[in-house]
Amino acid sequence: MSKKTLAILTIFIAILLDQVLKIYVKTHFVLNEEVVFFDWFKIHFTENNGMAMGFEFGGKAGKLFLTLFRLVAVSAIIYWLVQHLKRGTHKTVIFAIALIFAGAVGNIIDSVFYGVLFDSSNHQVATLFSDKPYGELFYGKVVDMFYFPFIQNATLPEWIPFVGGDNFTFFQYIFNPADAFITTGVALLFIYSKQAFPKEETQKVA
Repeated sequence: MSKKTLAILTIFIAILLDQVLKIYVKTHFVLNEEVVFFDWFKIHFTENNGMAMGFEFGGKAGKLFLTLFRLVAVSAIIYWLVQHLKRGTHKTVIFAIALIFAGAVGNIIDSVFYGVLFDSSNHQVATLFSDKPYGELFYGKVVDMFYFPFIQNATLPEWIPFVGGDNFTFFQYIFNPADAFITTGVALLFIYSKQAFPKEETQKVA
């Protein structure tokens, strides 16, 4: 398989998987509904307006900024991918960048289109292609569902400054396939950093 084919297949399969899972959850779960497989593995449907892990800022203007920023970012990522394809970089690096690109596009689809494709998930299962969508173009909410609380209701040691004695859960964040693809891609780039970020050879001046 050529590196170009690898990149295209990775992007296509990752985006398809991300959207199929999100649409399934959106059209079968009420907001905050949860299915428990194990104590440490749950499907918990939630939505967020902001960045990964549910961080938000700036209200509606901040939401628009984040969506536009993501669009600019994916343009830069695809340019980066094309440059590595031209250089003949290691396949793992190509795969990693393709995963990051696919993950970014997956969340962009939510942010740009979901507000006009679905009605609200509050107290009801949402309808795809609804006549009464919950939002506007560029103001959709990102669908999250994977919840892995490996450690629950633990108490931090008293000697830890500021948070000693507080309860905590690890891992408390709820994420989606797109987030997982981005995280995996970044981890692979870290492992293959020499191939991903080659140092320019400096020529010695005689």
